[in-house]
Amino acid sequence: MLRFLTNGGWRLVTHPDHAALAGDFARAWGNERFSRPEPRADVLEGISCHDDGWRERDSKPLITREKRPSAFSTELVGKYSAFEEIDMSDYLAVRGRALEIIAGRNPYAAVLVSMHTCDLLTNRADRSTIRADDLPKLDSFLAGQHRVQDELRAQLAKAKKYAPDALADETFLAHFHLLQACDNLSLLTCVDYPAPASLLHPLPTRDGTQRVQVQRKESGAFYLDPFPFEGKEIVFTYPYRFVPGEFFERAEDLQKAFQAAPVQQAQVTFLAGTN
Repeated sequence: MLRFLTNGGWRLVTHPDHAALAGDFARAWGNERFSRPEPRADVLEGISCHDDGWRERDSKPLITREKRPSAFSTELVGKYSAFEEIDMSDYLAVRGRALEIIAGRNPYAAVLVSMHTCDLLTNRADRSTIRADDLPKLDSFLAGQHRVQDELRAQLAKAKKYAPDALADETFLAHFHLLQACDNLSLLTCVDYPAPASLLHPLPTRDGTQRVQVQRKESGAFYLDPFPFEGKEIVFTYPYRFVPGEFFERAEDLQKAFQAAPVQQAQVTFLAGTN
């Protein structure tokens, strides 16, 4: 779940809906400067489905020790210290399920999802927030993810469905960077992030790579520089539920309010430039 406090309550976006928004960004990504991903359908599926492992958990949101919705929020942007709010075994199960869901139908997309998971649990994780007895679980899980990536890539090579350059290390890395960028942009969008930010990696352009800077103009509107979409302005929508109240005594209270809340549509606008 992603949360944003506004108007006396929480705007809550599920992880799968956040990932679908990232997929919408990827679908529109590309112009005279920024490259479009190929093989397109596989990359778009990986980006759109990378958080499907959260679907069951997000259907019954939990609360934190502070009695707020247990969710990714503004204060966690760039930190990923959320292990303090979720049991390690539960978190690994969620991340593992994301790979299992997609691996059978699209091995190419599954490699990207697993690369994203491994990055979250290494480069984006603060190991100091993880209990010592949980570290062996984490390291064993990561080793398993890398084994599955190798198996999936061997399966793709054997099938001879793709040109060799589509299976090259640098191609997977470029697509992974796009997944990370669209994921990051979706997170910033869903928590209406107020501070300047830059997307996580330099991204493929027609003649190299370039990092995209993000600056909020106002609630629901951000400047992107350089602009990775066609034109100078683009609008996206995504679903959310609004749950009144900042604190909840029991998880059941939040779940009841969440299930009763109607699904609404939020809008985000991206504009070219810095101001």
